[in-house]
Formats: sequence, structure tokens, C-alpha cells
Amino acid sequence: MYNKKLLDSYTGWIILINVVAFIIFLILLNSFDQTVILNLVALKPDSIIAGQSLWTFITSMFMHAGLWHLAANMISLMFIGSFVERLIGKRRFLIVYFSAGLFAGVLFVLLAALTGIDLNVYAVGASGAIFGLGGLLAVLTPRLPVLVFFVIPMPMWLAMIALLGILWIISLGLGVPIGNVAHLGGLLIGLAYGFYLKIKYPRKTKMIAKYFSR
Repeated sequence: MYNKKLLDSYTGWIILINVVAFIIFLILLNSFDQTVILNLVALKPDSIIAGQSLWTFITSMFMHAGLWHLAANMISLMFIGSFVERLIGKRRFLIVYFSAGLFAGVLFVLLAALTGIDLNVYAVGASGAIFGLGGLLAVLTPRLPVLVFFVIPMPMWLAMIALLGILWIISLGLGVPIGNVAHLGGLLIGLAYGFYLKIKYPRKTKMIAKYFSR
């Protein structure tokens, strides 16, 4: 019954597409030249700057680097996405999700072009879009209690800061390839849209913030 409800939502369909895309991605990687497949689906700044593979701004949002990467993102999306979709409606949910995911990729490519760093690094994952949803909630429901890494309780506004900071520290300290710039890009879009809604609907957003601060 829960699965049926999930597939009645855009969140559920996005999760299903991600899972199916991951399976197809694994099959293709094991059947054809890996570099060719990666160039077709993963975001690579060097290719984008050359005006090639522009569709990877979209396809990279539905690809993941491994099972853990997929599981962490889809579990996060299941909880955050479902909540956001019910909170602001399906249309606005899609606007935030895809705008955040696209801008995450744009910022990643732009910074690579400006610094000359990570030009040949492949980027995949839905986390930029998910950070956008989190940024939106940090504005609309700042005191909503959540679990960072599914274990550490924090209010929503602090959770997003902590999550971004912890991932950045792990990336720099351990050399783990994490799309921190993409996360930041997605977060900025979510924050911006959240403030837009607060300005346009001050009474409604105030009621929402108050209700979820209990």
C-alpha cells in the first residue's frame, strides 16, 4: 500500500526512474567501452565547455556512481521529496527539483571552467536536486526536526548547513570524490525559491513554519 502511494507521486516516479537507470547503466558499463558510456550519460566539464554532450545536464541527474550512492540519495529523496511535494504541490516540486539539479550542474561546470580544476572529472547523482529540496525546507520549515545521516537529530536549517559542511570536510580530508559544488548550487536554488514563496505568500508560509516547529 505504501509503495502504491509512493508511485502516485512524482517523487516515487523519479525514484523508480533512478533505480531503472542505474540498472541499465551497470549493464551498459559491463557490455561496452566504459569511457564511451560515461561520456554519453555523465556530466563532464571539458565536454560541456566544448559544446558537446549538453544533454548530460539531465542524464547525470539520473545516474549514480554506485549502489551506496544510489541508496543514500533515494532514501533521502523518498522522505524529503514526498514531504516537499505534499507541502508545495506537484508542479512547484518539479520546478524546485529540476531547477536545483540543473543549476548544480551549471555551477560545477562553471567553477571547473574558471579554475581549470576537475575539467575531466565525471559528475553524476541526484544530490544537487535533493539539496535544493532541503534548502527550500530550511526556509519554509526551519525548525522541522530531521536526522542528519539518518541518526543525528537537528532542526532543518542547521541540518543543511551541517550536511554541506561535513561532506565538504570528508571530501577535503579523505580525498573522497563528493560533488560539493553541485550540492551548494542545488542548495542555493532551494533557498532562493523558499524566500520567493515567503515573500509571495507571507501568511501561508508563516503558518507552515509555525506548524512544523512543534
